[in-house]
Amino acid sequence: MDIYLVGGAVRDALLNIPIKDRDWVVVGATPDQLLAQGFQQVGADFPVFLHPHNKEEHALARTERKSGSGYQGFDCRFSPDITLEEDLLRRDLTINAMAQDEQGQIIDPYHGQQDLQDKMLRHVSPAFAEDPLRVLRVARFAARFAGLGFQVAEETLALMRQMVTDGELNHLVAERVWQETQRALTEDHPQVYFQVLRDCGALKIWFKEIDDLFGIPQPEQYHPEIDCGIHALMSLQACVPLSEDIATRWAALTHDLGKALSDKENLPRHFGHETKGLKPIKALCKKLKAPKEAQQLALLSCEFHTHIHRAFELKPETLLKVFDSTDAWRKAERFEQLLVVSTADSRGRTGFEHCDYPQAGYMRDAFQVALSVTAQDMIAQGLAGPAIREGLQSARAKKLKEWKLSQA
Repeated sequence: MDIYLVGGAVRDALLNIPIKDRDWVVVGATPDQLLAQGFQQVGADFPVFLHPHNKEEHALARTERKSGSGYQGFDCRFSPDITLEEDLLRRDLTINAMAQDEQGQIIDPYHGQQDLQDKMLRHVSPAFAEDPLRVLRVARFAARFAGLGFQVAEETLALMRQMVTDGELNHLVAERVWQETQRALTEDHPQVYFQVLRDCGALKIWFKEIDDLFGIPQPEQYHPEIDCGIHALMSLQACVPLSEDIATRWAALTHDLGKALSDKENLPRHFGHETKGLKPIKALCKKLKAPKEAQQLALLSCEFHTHIHRAFELKPETLLKVFDSTDAWRKAERFEQLLVVSTADSRGRTGFEHCDYPQAGYMRDAFQVALSVTAQDMIAQGLAGPAIREGLQSARAKKLKEWKLSQA
């Protein structure tokens, strides 16, 4: 048997970036041979084995044949006579279809090294079109390697468009779409993922509420980029240096979904977009089966980001309403995430990418002032029952008023 390092490990080594996982292909072997050598079988659909010592995945060379709809409709064939080239042919992109033998020699039958040099994401064969999940994977790779200058090859983008037109993406399940989206959100250029999906028409299939933002104008005075969709992507990018948290980045992307629902006669102004955006956020998160914390933060960011922008104008009572409505008292960490999203929103505009955002610091300070008045203080004053809460609100409002005067 022959064993080859394959896929991302070979690609990343050639790019001189850290290797996350090492996958291996075994050519010329049977399952019984690997089991006899102490490998542990873990694959259900086709034989995948864990190395007896380092637990790295070793898969028998295989071919795939389309047998149904979606990304699960495949028949896999494996046998000792399947070649390495046949196994690599079934992979998605040329840069992922390279192998390295035990002597360190690169096997590159589909010109992946040339595409690495050209910084091109190109499909290996027409069989790419048989798996709709690959549309999302290409978009994710585009996000991952955007900083290195990679782009999707035009012929691959054309094939992705055709897959969308043929309805292939309708066969995906929400869990896999969110899984790819979640991974894309961890990249340094997550906005590229959504831009590539829009370029091939996939955004309107699974992220219609985001796609609807494109072409909607905003006042150029405050938003020189004008387009609401562009602003959403810029806000997501602005969030990257501020937070690695997926829910925070998701909220930065979706905070303005209500602007797609603004009355046309009022454009480019968007009255009440904060509350109008709650319904599409819920619909999008439900469709994607997004985690609860991602939906909750997105909803709070949608409803309250303009309150944060107007922090200096808010009355003490309004500040307390924001703290109450966001449950900042019990979930201070989530309140901090809201401030990060608001900062990203402010910086997600052409020419404002590095602007200061003192409102976040102001809200943090105001929250600490309010926290300095406690229920124990009320009890010490002889209050009991419902009177404690009433007294607490009143005392906190008074404290905030004094603090605001001291800031003037």
